[in-house]
Amino acid sequence: MKTILSKMEKPLFIMMILYLILGLVMILSASSVSAVLRYNVSTYYFFIRQFIFVMTSFLFGFFLVLNTPTRHYPLLSCIFIVAVFILLGLVFSLGFVAGGAQSWLDLGFFNLQPTEFAKTALILFCACFYEKSLKTKTNFAFQLIPVVLAVAIFFFVAMQPDFGGAMIIAGIVFFLFLKVPFEEKNKVSIIKYVGLAAIIALIFLLYSGSDIFNSAQLSRLKFQNPCQRYMEDTGYQVCNGFIAYHNGGLFGVGLGNSSQKYLYLPEAHTDFIFPILVEELGLLVGVFVILGYFYMLYRILKIAKQSYSLRNSLICYGTFLYLLFHLLINFMGTLALIPLTGVPVPFLSYGGSFNMNVILMIFVVLRISFENKDIEEKRAIQTMTK
Repeated sequence: MKTILSKMEKPLFIMMILYLILGLVMILSASSVSAVLRYNVSTYYFFIRQFIFVMTSFLFGFFLVLNTPTRHYPLLSCIFIVAVFILLGLVFSLGFVAGGAQSWLDLGFFNLQPTEFAKTALILFCACFYEKSLKTKTNFAFQLIPVVLAVAIFFFVAMQPDFGGAMIIAGIVFFLFLKVPFEEKNKVSIIKYVGLAAIIALIFLLYSGSDIFNSAQLSRLKFQNPCQRYMEDTGYQVCNGFIAYHNGGLFGVGLGNSSQKYLYLPEAHTDFIFPILVEELGLLVGVFVILGYFYMLYRILKIAKQSYSLRNSLICYGTFLYLLFHLLINFMGTLALIPLTGVPVPFLSYGGSFNMNVILMIFVVLRISFENKDIEEKRAIQTMTK
């Protein structure tokens, strides 16, 4: 473990810890009022649960993921993707509805959201699959397997309906696919097949009776001028987010002093955690938080480019896309630049399944950074001994 810590990407590791601490502080502040007034639980209810989620994921990642070589990922990713399909299937029969989507499984001590695990599973499976298939030069049809699996998972998630999660999955797989060094003719052919599959999927969803385009989902397409639609759900939430941004000014009203968390923002500790952060800590802190995210994304991309295997490079690119899409969709949604889809902010928003996957994927990237440095040092030693 000491060797791993000395060689892994320390700036990324430190940034993750800082953001996890900031997230816990903001969840305690943002959820303190709604916990009592809306959910009739202790002021510390959501903070304690998030602390348990974070510490469990962190310890699992630190002691297990960091010590597991990525050469074991091909087998693990196959097991993982099968487990995800089983869980997504169980959601339709055993899952419960929250936020208008049947996306969760009640495990008693923990509400599991398989959609988040599907994102991670697809990143790992695609990376491992394409490294092996390109080495063995498999035929074109065989290379479509990850695409077929991704389309199937997209169906499962979209029919919950969780359109935001489905679009993130589609975006991750599509842009990750563009990084795979196929022959140009094969890449063009696969893109054509994916486009055809997308059209068929859309037609099926439109005529299948699915609630993906129910009135609540369609209402989100009206996202501009939210304060002129204050009596509508999407207008009400986003407009109160604007008020939070305005109240904060440059330096904020002080930690714990938000007025918008008094049930004006019903999802203050989840989707709208960033407006609460700006209201309490100020726009300057908000800008530094965004810059910090960009710095983390830059470090992940750097590790991807330094990787000595296609598998590890694609895993890092997939993690980059995972974080980037969540950040863009949440920030742009709360600013009324795109429809609001209920996507959480990495490390800051409350949520066990999401933060568990984000933390573990960062640890996977840290493991890859260690392997990059280890290979680099071994090659340097071999060069010196020649």
